[in-house]
Amino acid sequence: MKQSITIAFICALLAAFTLNASAQTHALRWERVAPGVWRARVGRPEALTLLGAAGARPALEPLGKLPAAPFPLDREQIEGRRWGWKTAVRLPLALDEEVYGLGVDFKTMRRTGSTFRLHVDHWGGVTGRTHAPVPLYVSTRGYAVLFNTARYLDVSVGLGVRLAAKEKPPVVDRTTGKGWAALPRSDSVEALANAEGMEVYVFAGPTMLDAVRRYNLFNGGGALPPKWGLGFLARTPTRYGAEQALKEIDDFRRNGIPLDMLGLEPGWQDQAYPCSFEWDAARFPDPSKFLSEVERRHVRVNLWFNPYVSPTAPLYRKLLPYAGTHLVWNGIVPDYTLPAPRKIFSDQLEREVVRLNPRAVGGFKIDEVDGYDRYLWPDAATFPSGRDGEQLRQTYGLLVQRLVYDLFHKRNLRTFGQVRGTNAGASPLPFVIYNDNYAFDEYITAVSNSGFAGVLWSPEVRGGKGEDMLRRTQAVVFSPLALFNGWATDDKLWTHEEVKDDIRAAVILRMRLLPYLYTTFAQYHFEGTPVVRPMPLVEGFRAPQARDESGRLDATANPYAIGRADEVKDQYMLGDSLLVAPLPPGAKTRKVVLPAGRWYDFYDGRLAGEGETIEVTPALSRIPLFVKDGGLIPFIPERQWAPGRDEVLPLEVRHYGRLPGRLALYDDDGESFDYERGEYSWTLLNVARGAGGRWQGQVTPDPRGKRWRYSEVTWTFMTK
Repeated sequence: MKQSITIAFICALLAAFTLNASAQTHALRWERVAPGVWRARVGRPEALTLLGAAGARPALEPLGKLPAAPFPLDREQIEGRRWGWKTAVRLPLALDEEVYGLGVDFKTMRRTGSTFRLHVDHWGGVTGRTHAPVPLYVSTRGYAVLFNTARYLDVSVGLGVRLAAKEKPPVVDRTTGKGWAALPRSDSVEALANAEGMEVYVFAGPTMLDAVRRYNLFNGGGALPPKWGLGFLARTPTRYGAEQALKEIDDFRRNGIPLDMLGLEPGWQDQAYPCSFEWDAARFPDPSKFLSEVERRHVRVNLWFNPYVSPTAPLYRKLLPYAGTHLVWNGIVPDYTLPAPRKIFSDQLEREVVRLNPRAVGGFKIDEVDGYDRYLWPDAATFPSGRDGEQLRQTYGLLVQRLVYDLFHKRNLRTFGQVRGTNAGASPLPFVIYNDNYAFDEYITAVSNSGFAGVLWSPEVRGGKGEDMLRRTQAVVFSPLALFNGWATDDKLWTHEEVKDDIRAAVILRMRLLPYLYTTFAQYHFEGTPVVRPMPLVEGFRAPQARDESGRLDATANPYAIGRADEVKDQYMLGDSLLVAPLPPGAKTRKVVLPAGRWYDFYDGRLAGEGETIEVTPALSRIPLFVKDGGLIPFIPERQWAPGRDEVLPLEVRHYGRLPGRLALYDDDGESFDYERGEYSWTLLNVARGAGGRWQGQVTPDPRGKRWRYSEVTWTFMTK
């Protein structure tokens, strides 16, 4: 009896010791997993991670070409902690250090002094709940950190002063002193997940942009869409059938507005919300014939679906054994972490849609994989794989994107689509995030923030009158995906006579800029450089002077009001040379903050300013655009759809400013994945002054002798 009591006591003591030990803070052990990339594990990370769901595969060769950089943090100041079902990580944050990233937010870019719950959701103004809550932060000290967990993540950035902190904020008496802060600055970034462990990755710089490049390349490099994906997309009203859809294409052609993609909304299926994934026989009696007519018009279709399967669908019985415990709109939620349901669903899309005409089916719009909580499954849901509702919520968009991408990759045909929710690891997946937010300033902020997150995000035009429609169109043509969403409006881009010519000009300008845009996406794929570069990533950029950060008493509003550093979140770089500053509807003027160096007006080549804040009053027909000194912008002639894989076009190259120009122009067949086997070219374009002092352009072909699809090059020197 005594022996039993003694053994029980020892076991209890060991259990208590183990629990106490697991709650203790310990240093992390870092392993170099790629050039400039390190990984550490805290506790026992779960098998399902964000990078795993996305199918991320590091691009080691281009990672090795980035500048060498040491581990960017003091390892002794990084701590991990595990207790119960919780895992926490703390990393140091200097008092002069700012943080960006942590998801595609619609309000702000700067993250320092805030807390977040990163949670896939429809954006509703709640910090951290967004369509792409990518748990990656980027520091002004030139590094980035990723928390690779498929759990909701609570992150505190510069808040929560620790008792053990070596440097604490000063103690100020609020009644008599000055500079009292309601939210005193801490020395840490802290992340907490309800999990038995997590992986943490650190990406070195040496610059912020280099750190983002490493992250994108570690995922496999950015998405490279087909050339037609960089044209224009129009989505039809929900109930359009085949005849109406074809008429829509013909109306675009009659009005001279380029069109490459036609989006069919829920009505292409015979059941939606939940979905059947079967053509509606009344609206589309002969899908093959319809797709042939679409192809004849040089257009691809993009088909909407949400991934919840109707009990009326033939697919239902096949996927029922793999369904989660809860329904969405009475449809089952298949567990796509398992290979069997992935194959069943992929085979359905292949059989019922893609194989009918692979050259006419461009891709899919994956809807409703974001939120809200009241629509989707609860966290209490479970799935056949053993995963729970929280894990599937964070990864469902990634899993479906990967499934669709692999379907097209097997056919050696590229796709470009839309998705409502995504997460870390999505850089190589050719999908652009969208949502229902229609506040102009907020969706421009989201475009900028996407550059920190390794994702693509584009606003939409959804009808509107006159100037409103025009200004929104001008903004979308300078985003990753140019889109008019007509699913719930009778308006067309040509409806309003007073602006239709300017709308046409904006869409034509995007088409003419195809060589520049395609090269920008190639840089994203091969070098990891984001397509959209928010201003903090731009060399030579300095934000306007920050306002006072101390707390300010305001008894009429908020006695704890906190000053914020000024942000430049309504302008961004698109590619190497083009600064985009969208003008909101109703505004006549706006300020533009120019980085260091000289910048020139895109339209006339005149000097706009040099490292300063300027105010511009553009004509209604123009979105403010600026080109850096020495910038080269290649154009193709005006046309109504993207060139085919063997089409050869003349090229105009415009040079801006007083400095020599250099651009490596990318090209491939624009449709297949043959570029993965080396079938692509980088042609060097140079502009320099000749012996007589006049500007001269030179073309240096790809040294490997690879083909490019431009015949003659003319040079236009914009700055007189």
